[in-house]
Amino acid sequence: MNDLLDWLPNELQKLSEEGLFRRRREVKPIEGGRFFIDGREAWDFASNDYLSLANDPRVVAAAAEGLRSHGVGAKASPLVSGRTDLHVKLERALAAFEGTEAAILFPTGMAANVGTVAALAGDGDSVFCDRWNHASLVDGCRLSGARLRVYRHDDLKGLHQSLARESARRKFLVTDSVFSMDGDLAPLLDLCDIAEKYETTVILDEAHGTGVFGERGRGVAELQNVEDRIGVRIGTLSKSIGSLGGFVTGSQTLIDYLWNKARTQIYSTSLPPSLVAAATAALEIVQSEPSRRDRLHAICRQFRDQLASNGVVPFPGSVGPIVPIMLQEPQAAMNVAERLLENGFLVGAIRPPTVPKGTSRLRVTLHSGLPEEVVTSLAVKIGELIRLPRAT
Repeated sequence: MNDLLDWLPNELQKLSEEGLFRRRREVKPIEGGRFFIDGREAWDFASNDYLSLANDPRVVAAAAEGLRSHGVGAKASPLVSGRTDLHVKLERALAAFEGTEAAILFPTGMAANVGTVAALAGDGDSVFCDRWNHASLVDGCRLSGARLRVYRHDDLKGLHQSLARESARRKFLVTDSVFSMDGDLAPLLDLCDIAEKYETTVILDEAHGTGVFGERGRGVAELQNVEDRIGVRIGTLSKSIGSLGGFVTGSQTLIDYLWNKARTQIYSTSLPPSLVAAATAALEIVQSEPSRRDRLHAICRQFRDQLASNGVVPFPGSVGPIVPIMLQEPQAAMNVAERLLENGFLVGAIRPPTVPKGTSRLRVTLHSGLPEEVVTSLAVKIGELIRLPRAT
């Protein structure tokens, strides 16, 4: 039987030659926003812990108490016996935070996206999916069985034309609020205008927006003042909230429907109670300490200004803590990232198929706990490496 897989070594060799092989790393967090990665100490410029809550003592203490009181695992799916009092508390806290009637939890953000889109759209429907949406939204659209229409948020004329021609039973417009590889924001006001004109339901993923944007940290929909025009709002607990899991907020009717139809929720064991307790504590901090968000944005402005002063221009349109720096070829991105790691900075090197060919990049992600002098040092070092005759 092993002979049937004898093609695998050649495929792995091909990935390696193209600079696309992904190797596994061992990462151990240490205090102050740093890691040990493969035995080397480095500052964290690669994770999505934007508000530095994953290691906050209050969040850790809440997880420890949840572990003590409820044990390690939830033991069953939410529909059987896995929805504990801690899960109910978090659902209510999320609904209150988002200003909606109800919320539902999923085991991951990917499960929330895949399960929600596939549950709502189906045969006879059409889904309009942004070209740069996260893979989980794309997969949800494909699995739904609905007709898939792809648009670009920098070409809304094309979206207008596609929707005007569409005669599907139901229409859904699916978009990220923050595009995770480019760091730019969806034009939600324009998208809502178009959706309403063509009687289309907007499904919005605020994975990288929750906690970061908006006066209260509710995301880009709050920032652009369109919250009441979004039919379905999806979020994650694994980025600014510093825990694990996904969620959807909306009307009680929507949540009841997903409770009965979203397969990734129905057929998954519920989130561990300790992580649910941690997310609840983190959500309280997001609301009570807006200074974290303010400091994050100050660091983002500082880093971009210092990149510019060192001759480096991030991807046009990127805002907030995601700072892409284009290097085009996979090996160039890998080599610069390795040089940065040698100098004590862990930065993501993003290559196809995550991004299109010719757009490999560094993806710097910032968080509120980073010291200003470290942010400055990274900007200087990136400038030095990119100005070399051959960054590769």
